[in-house]
Amino acid sequence: MSRPHDAAAGGLALDVTQRLGDFELAADLALPASGVTALFGASGSGKTSLLRLIAGLDRPDSGGIRLGDETLVDTRRGVFIAPHRRRLGVVFQEARLFPHYRVRGNLTYGMPHASRKRGGAAVSSFDDVVALLGIGALLDRLPGTLSGGEARRVAIGRALLSEPRMLLLDEPLSGLDAPRKHELLRYIGALAKRIDIPILFVSHAPEELTAIADHLVLLERGRVRAQGPLEELLLRFDLTEHLGGFDAASLLEVRVAGHDEAYALSTLHLADGQALAVPRVDAPPGARLRLRVPIRDVALALAPAERTSFRNQLAATVERIDASAGKHGAGHDSVVEVSLRLGEQPLRARLTRKSLDELELEEGMSVIALVRSVAFAERLA
Repeated sequence: MSRPHDAAAGGLALDVTQRLGDFELAADLALPASGVTALFGASGSGKTSLLRLIAGLDRPDSGGIRLGDETLVDTRRGVFIAPHRRRLGVVFQEARLFPHYRVRGNLTYGMPHASRKRGGAAVSSFDDVVALLGIGALLDRLPGTLSGGEARRVAIGRALLSEPRMLLLDEPLSGLDAPRKHELLRYIGALAKRIDIPILFVSHAPEELTAIADHLVLLERGRVRAQGPLEELLLRFDLTEHLGGFDAASLLEVRVAGHDEAYALSTLHLADGQALAVPRVDAPPGARLRLRVPIRDVALALAPAERTSFRNQLAATVERIDASAGKHGAGHDSVVEVSLRLGEQPLRARLTRKSLDELELEEGMSVIALVRSVAFAERLA
């Protein structure tokens, strides 16, 4: 087994194998030293198994795991660092809070002893984490009185206060209703901006991962199918079939320009100055967001369209035409995928070959990208 390949300083690198009955996990990957890495795959692809190996809850049959400059596991040399010595903050699907401790006690339980003393920087750290996660009003409550979303936030806070070098989140939104999921995603997104440690977010729900992830690892039947920046993987034609629920999409960086309260719409500006109208976003003017645009919701025209329901008509340039893209999916060779540019930002569209021929599209042509307002899904920037 080869040694884990290098990750950025402080990042995680691993190359491990593990057999569980008829299932074999064989993963080789390197994660960035900061930001949110999404570990995505269908149920049974090995996501939780891989997380447990990283956390030290299970041992690989062979291989190694390294975090920054420290080797956590090396089966050839007999190295295995115990879970409590790895300094990893782990949050499972269940909050796993101590029922007989109030929230304050749960939060301080894992803190290093020196950090519990008043008057030092640790108190500021405690207060910062409590404020960041919005749990100040919960400190004197018992876990049994908390909602699912509140309990998950407390569990994340407890993990952070243990001063971890990495945060592992194993489907932390599982079982929550839509409003609580959205709320917790915002807390995790804010958290990722504030802390300088890598976060591994495990999920099988595309809408969760595209909301906060910077990096994506696609796990399939125990193997790493692809890994890299989220935006790049979403644009890869050859991964369309394997991304499943991601439904082939583009991510656009935008700035909130204003809101139309009468129609519950928001106006967003792209980097090149073009404007978008989308369902109202919960963000103030000036805030930066990234939006996920499903490829199925982008149409093309040679000139601006009049009297149409498409509120967004964006000037774009055809960068690449892939007539074989449809063959990566269900085998329909009538589909053509087109890579566009909006200034410096990429956008994808999918057409029939007949539409391509009728429009006489060629690489380098100027076109109008028509995008439905309801297509956009908000993503934290």
